[in-house]
Amino acid sequence: MDLKAVRKKARELAKGSCRVCPLCDGRACAGETPGMGGTGSGSSFMNNVRAWRNIRLSSRLIHKVHFPKTEVEFFGFQLKAPLLVAPIGGIAFNLGQAMPEADYQKAIAFGAVDAGILAGTPDAAPMEVMEIGLAQAQALGSGQTIPFIKPWEPERFIKVLQMCAKVGSKVVCCDLDSVGLITLRLMGCPAYPKDQAELAAIVEAAHRLGLAFIVKGVMGLPDAEACVAAGVDGVLVSNHGGRVLDGVPGAAEVLPAIAQKLKGRVKILVDGGIRSGEDILKALALGADAVMVGRPFAIMAIGGGREAVAYYAENLRSQLERAMIMTGCPDVAAANSELLWNGV
Repeated sequence: MDLKAVRKKARELAKGSCRVCPLCDGRACAGETPGMGGTGSGSSFMNNVRAWRNIRLSSRLIHKVHFPKTEVEFFGFQLKAPLLVAPIGGIAFNLGQAMPEADYQKAIAFGAVDAGILAGTPDAAPMEVMEIGLAQAQALGSGQTIPFIKPWEPERFIKVLQMCAKVGSKVVCCDLDSVGLITLRLMGCPAYPKDQAELAAIVEAAHRLGLAFIVKGVMGLPDAEACVAAGVDGVLVSNHGGRVLDGVPGAAEVLPAIAQKLKGRVKILVDGGIRSGEDILKALALGADAVMVGRPFAIMAIGGGREAVAYYAENLRSQLERAMIMTGCPDVAAANSELLWNGV
């Protein structure tokens, strides 16, 4: 597949809402929200990418790792790599109506499954966005997407949980960090933070419906410990792609401390600025169980549809495999800080 052609088409269809830069690092689109940029100065988006760049892998070549294992188990799913597609919704107002929402979500969800991984499906102020995502889940069957739910008021949140269970979802994620999204406020449908008791109540409701529950937006130990106390099954270390609060660290900077506290107690995911298979290996070495990648997959879906999404996912998996060979890592489950130069 010609990725240059895919990116060129995506650039044309996005009509300036995304520049489709050679390295998606937030510099060209700083402050462009709605849009694909980071909020304010864009520093949080840029910090995400920079943080991964500042971590070095340690090359090791005297070993017998010829065919490293990239496959992982994730909440009962067998994935070809510890990689998921992060949900990006609202194509009409974030990506210049580059393609219909339903076509976009289908390309993401089906392309991910084609590549042996999973995609998150988005939520937004218009209920239609969630309904489109759940339609993809139902079409795929076996709960092969992860619905992301905004931290709505309780009545709407429980209603969405029930909708997810009805289509066979197995895992849901509350992107708690979306409380800061400008677009939700502009649409008159704000989301709200949850205290520990409120979080525990919705986690319990999810569990009663047979749904595993992940919380996204964990960027410090207090929230991490509160999530565990509330009974969550996973945490996603994320600053929402730098789109909700200016001037915060990159996800890679806070991941090690959170992983040290929570490893083995819940699943640990991380997103924000991951752009290569090498970055995926760095995240695993810092304690993550899996990673999510967002904006680059959006570009693939717009420029090349389902096939480009699957191709890009396999490309990242292949890069990860090569990085594992170059560092002597036999299995993603064995990744640890020894893979990092100077142990950092």
